[in-house]
Amino acid sequence: MNEKKAAILGEIPRLRRYARSLLRDRDAADDLVQDCLERALLRLDNWQTGESPRRWLFTIMHHLFIDQMRKVNRRGEAAMLPLEAGETVAQPPEQLEGIASREIIDALQAISPDRRAALVMVAIEGFSYAEAANILGVPAGTLMSRIARGREELRGLLDDTARRRAIRIVEK
Repeated sequence: MNEKKAAILGEIPRLRRYARSLLRDRDAADDLVQDCLERALLRLDNWQTGESPRRWLFTIMHHLFIDQMRKVNRRGEAAMLPLEAGETVAQPPEQLEGIASREIIDALQAISPDRRAALVMVAIEGFSYAEAANILGVPAGTLMSRIARGREELRGLLDDTARRRAIRIVEK
């Protein structure tokens, strides 16, 4: 039993990263991770000994996220809105890598949650298409379509951001 709990605890950094990619709010992401861990520990017997708990935990987290989104849509609560550029940082970053990273994260947050989840599962978390499709509960073809459309949407957003950055305001 302790081996299972240790294996689950080892997945917390990945769970946090995935939760933060789904939700823009750090506190809400931490709450989602906590809910996932609570559910996993309550259903510890459902996990097969000998295999990594990673896929099992990501499946639990994704289902919890979908449930939260459905509750928000049913209740009509306000969804997380993207922060304005002036609200994200008090002081502009000096390193170009920091700017590029922020633009990529903002662009990733701007695409639909379904496409974002598919991209994060495959491109960041390293799941295979089959594993990611299983975790998200969609056919592999649907997953590949979401990834392709998500990448295209990201390219468009990042190209638009690069163009806006290249335009300089000239005062007379």
